[in-house]
Amino acid sequence: MQRLLRRLLPALFSARPVAARALLARRVLPALPRLMALRPAAAGGGDLSRAAGATPEHDGLENVQQKKILKENKKSTQQRKEPCPADSVESLMAEMPFVDTDIEDEFVMHATSEINLKKKRKRTTGREIEEGSERKKKKKKQYQPNYFISLPITNPQVTGSIQAVQDAITQKDQRLSKAMVHSGSLHVTMLVMHLSSEEEISIAVGALSDSKDFVEDLLKGKTVDLSFQGIDHFKNEVGFVKLAENDHTTILMEIAETMKKIFQEKGILAGEERAFKPHLTFMKLSKSTQLRKQVKKIDSSLYEDFKNHYFGDEILHRLDLCSMLKKKQPNGYYFCESSIVFGKSHEADLVKEALHRETQALLSRLNQIKELLSSSDIRMKIRKELFEDRHNS
Repeated sequence: MQRLLRRLLPALFSARPVAARALLARRVLPALPRLMALRPAAAGGGDLSRAAGATPEHDGLENVQQKKILKENKKSTQQRKEPCPADSVESLMAEMPFVDTDIEDEFVMHATSEINLKKKRKRTTGREIEEGSERKKKKKKQYQPNYFISLPITNPQVTGSIQAVQDAITQKDQRLSKAMVHSGSLHVTMLVMHLSSEEEISIAVGALSDSKDFVEDLLKGKTVDLSFQGIDHFKNEVGFVKLAENDHTTILMEIAETMKKIFQEKGILAGEERAFKPHLTFMKLSKSTQLRKQVKKIDSSLYEDFKNHYFGDEILHRLDLCSMLKKKQPNGYYFCESSIVFGKSHEADLVKEALHRETQALLSRLNQIKELLSSSDIRMKIRKELFEDRHNS
């Protein structure tokens, strides 16, 4: 015990002398009368009652010692910055009433508990960071958009001009043919959202229907004529045709913002953090995982000749609630849950659009038949069957 105190006290007094002396005064003085009573009698004699501190002489001695310690504490308080000499440490150790008490375990346990507490806090902090990261990943995955409001592009002038750009690019780099957007899928995205159930899809359909009156109030009987001119890109990974900035584009942005508020008021997770920038995507590397491994960036020089090209106009006449994940229609357009149509001749537009979709579907089937007939094996089978029929007849 004395060996341990000799190691601890010099460091304690040199680091914090005031705190050390206060500790000694707080621990020593209250226990001094009781511990002095337990001291053995002096070697020179004295009866048991004198050794136990029951005599007036002993009480006087005890008071003298207490006054002495108080005086020393008061003096040490005034001299806070003075280091504790080695001989004073030895004398203090000799006078300490708990000098024979083993307190090593107490110090070790206290230090160990502090270390364990720090380790526990560290583990807890790390676990909280991991859990927070997992929650963010889960939230990101859970709220990833799977539906969107689409403004379909149906003007043959626009789709034909985009097809010409796509052909020019693929002639220079055949790999990018996998990145091209089908002409039937061309659209302008007005709003994205996440719908996790059939109930939410139904709510979104109702929100789209409610949007019609608000949009028509914004239009006030006017038509929105969107002009497409020039090509730009997002991080050289997405190529798109730009909308000319004019009053019509401003109205389109107001429509998008109005619809966003309507869907959010219905409790639909709609919209993005970034500002709405209307554009017409015609190629993107994300269409093919294999392509992303081969091509990291799209070379802008591939479409240099079309950077300021005029592609044509598209009149806003319909907005669709489309699925990103469900199987597309035969003409290449997205699966459509519901639509709203604008303009005076709604029925005529609906009929025209229905005929257009049916025509596109028939053309798609005709192309498949042509591909079959172009196969030499198919032609041989047809000739063989015709020859056998003639021979049997």
